[in-house]
Amino acid sequence: MAQTIETSLPPPGKDGDLPPGIYRATLEETLRRFGKGSWQRVAVAQRLERIYRVSVGTGQLARFVVFGSFVSAKREPADVDVFLLMENTFDMGQLTGEARVLFDHAAAQAHFGASVFWLRRLAAIGGEEQTISGWQIKRDGTCRGIIEIVEEQT
Repeated sequence: MAQTIETSLPPPGKDGDLPPGIYRATLEETLRRFGKGSWQRVAVAQRLERIYRVSVGTGQLARFVVFGSFVSAKREPADVDVFLLMENTFDMGQLTGEARVLFDHAAAQAHFGASVFWLRRLAAIGGEEQTISGWQIKRDGTCRGIIEIVEEQT
């Protein structure tokens, strides 16, 4: 799969998804773009922000990727889908509270209203870029754009 990394968020295509590619945006840009329009969208945006803050709070987050209906034109996304790439030194056994819940897929779905997937950097078969790029592939085999949340440049 050809990899495209963009720094601006394009409008959705006719299918409602972002065009294929990895789009880098700050959390604020992502929330400004996708966190409005319906009460459900606002609620899901708040979940995303909470998940981001908890994952950053571990001190072990390497990369944070958002995909699925939240980063589409869908009016009422049910949840937010997130892929976290963690540092190799990440030890889930050291986590407590919400951070521990975040790294248990079923518990994260129940507690945060999110599908959370994660790997350590070393487990990224084919490398980080290929692993992240793979989240563009939908269940039907077609591709959509995804967003990698990046820190705001100062």
